Amino acid sequence: METKIENKLMQLKKSSFRSKFHLTEKERRYIQEKGMDTIVKHAYDFIEKRIAPSVISNDGKQTPMKGHPVFLAQHATATCCRNCLWKWHHIEKGKELTKEEINYIVTLIMNWIKEEQNSRE
Repeated sequence: METKIENKLMQLKKSSFRSKFHLTEKERRYIQEKGMDTIVKHAYDFIEKRIAPSVISNDGKQTPMKGHPVFLAQHATATCCRNCLWKWHHIEKGKELTKEEINYIVTLIMNWIKEEQNSRE
């Protein structure tokens, strides 16, 4: 049986916008050099600082389109801003994210990254 994460990733792959994001060789090397544990820490840090607060002054513009594997994963998984979180994941805007919501987002991001890593090895 497929999990909520697997179902959501399949749904996101059907989006022409979300499905265009892929890790570059530079990002793949970065992941290999740093290791998955470090990437997970980065994901939690980015989500807790940029996405989790109840009020985000630059919402919709807080996640760069490149520069880190987690940023790409956020766009691919619609976890890049509160509008996308609402549209794709039905996570309310205007309130601080719960620990469960943060864990869901990071799990989704890391599953996408792992799929990307495995897709070209």
